[in-house]
Amino acid sequence: MAGSLSLHQTQQFIAPPNNIPQVSENRPREQTSFPPLPHQLKTILEFRKVHAQYIKLGLDRVPRHAGDLLSACALSDWGSMDYACSIFLSLDDPGTFDFNTMIRAHVKDNDPEAALLLYKETQERIVRPDNFTFPFALKACAQLSAAGEGMQIHGHVTKLGFQCDIFVQNSLIYMYGKCGEINLCCRVFKQMGSDRTVASWSAILAAHTRMGLWNECLKLFAMMTAEGLRADESSMVSALSSCAHLGTYDLGRSIHCSLLRNISGLNVIVQTSLIDMYLKCGCLEKGMAIFDRMPQRNKWTFSAVISGLAMHGDGEKVLQILSNMLKEGIEPDEAIYVGVLSACSHAGLLEDGFWCFDQMRLEHRIIPNAQHYGCMVDLISQAGKLNEAYEMIRSMPMGPTDVAWRCLLNACKIHGNLELAECAHKNLMQLDVHNAGDHIILSNMYAEAQRWDDAARIRAEMADRGVLQVPGYSRVEVKGRMHTFVSHDKSHPKNDEVYEMLHQMEWQLRFEGYTPDTSLVHSQKLAIAFSLVNTSYGTLIRVVTNLRMNKECHTYTALISKIFEREIIIRDHNRFHCFRQGACSCGGYW
Repeated sequence: MAGSLSLHQTQQFIAPPNNIPQVSENRPREQTSFPPLPHQLKTILEFRKVHAQYIKLGLDRVPRHAGDLLSACALSDWGSMDYACSIFLSLDDPGTFDFNTMIRAHVKDNDPEAALLLYKETQERIVRPDNFTFPFALKACAQLSAAGEGMQIHGHVTKLGFQCDIFVQNSLIYMYGKCGEINLCCRVFKQMGSDRTVASWSAILAAHTRMGLWNECLKLFAMMTAEGLRADESSMVSALSSCAHLGTYDLGRSIHCSLLRNISGLNVIVQTSLIDMYLKCGCLEKGMAIFDRMPQRNKWTFSAVISGLAMHGDGEKVLQILSNMLKEGIEPDEAIYVGVLSACSHAGLLEDGFWCFDQMRLEHRIIPNAQHYGCMVDLISQAGKLNEAYEMIRSMPMGPTDVAWRCLLNACKIHGNLELAECAHKNLMQLDVHNAGDHIILSNMYAEAQRWDDAARIRAEMADRGVLQVPGYSRVEVKGRMHTFVSHDKSHPKNDEVYEMLHQMEWQLRFEGYTPDTSLVHSQKLAIAFSLVNTSYGTLIRVVTNLRMNKECHTYTALISKIFEREIIIRDHNRFHCFRQGACSCGGYW
């Protein structure tokens, strides 16, 4: 818990204004009409006049009226925290309602430290908290990611017998979720049993989404709907976010249909989540249709569209969206420019990328971070300007990063610059970064140059350092179910059908004059084979894979799309590849 301060010590944060009305203790009790209720007022000027009337009538010393004054001043949109603090400090014996009002107001005012100081004051003054005190105090802990303070308040909750209060339990789930304490979060959720409400489910779903536990989030969402509860917008936003990251298009589309059936008029947050889901699942048309129809769009909406289009390599469209955003008076931030520069890199727009980088710094006063420099290094090196990329890495104000060196290493592989690849690999090792892909790229480059001893040395170094290659896996959604494959996998229930189709694919490729490497049974090939067996002719195939696609798989998939007359969309670790009739949307920039 934050260090204990007395109520009067907090005056350094909430010094009262000098012009609060002062009335003599001997003020006359004149007959007059009752002043307006504080919550009926519209401005702080009106409130000051009414406050003076309350003081004149002595009503400011009546606890109920004093509480109304405090609540109106502290929580109304027109209110003043300074003025509210002065009222609070003038109270002789503030009660639970008064403390609740001020704790809530400080949380609303994004001042969680002051909120927790006041909560501490309730303990010192022996003011008994109620079921409204704890949710506000826990929200302050959530804003600070202060799990320790939150656990202490949880102890007070149990001690005072509020552990079964639904409002308090939901606040505990929210607090633990925001603090990253997913196990404690789940423990509270399970203890609620059948008392769980839609708000409880919404809080636990948001906690899993925040922690990147996408599969678990969707399992919980399925449990929620199985219990007959109608998901609210917040729950559906969490589920849509999980669908976006996992690439579960069918489930995301089903949630969209549920939203249309049950909720009239989707808000900006929900619409932005739908756009993010559709774009990250490879459905540009639906995502952009929602974006184009939105009557109101905010910075997060534009950020979702720009990052989604960047994954598809549609640099020209991203630049157009950026221009429209600026015309609407929305100021771009760091995240938006990461998307813009990434789009330029994926589309090979070298000059546009430099122009955007300059605009970001000079026009919008955004200081480039490591991500921005990483995008620029990728852009420059993909264009074959490897020496210029090297110089940019050396000039990074924050120092070279592993991402920047890795971008250069990948480009060296594409352009066949072994000398600079060795330099990039050496710097990655000096950063003590142990990424198996870095070693494998250099080892393969040595092998292509027939430097077998060096290739073996790199593989030996991997073993000595204990660097393990990340297992490649691919997921494909068929008939509402997600199927996962790993390289050389033979555990799938339809294993025989999958490998029979794989052999048929290889035979067809040989007939077309291409000899596939049959020793490499990549997970992506298995996922495509499974889809060809279990979907009808002409059905679009969507595959999500965790690794960056290699050249052999890229050529393989392009030819399969032509031979079997299927559109195949692959979302790899880096971007989307949309294969149609033997051609890929990446245009060679991958």
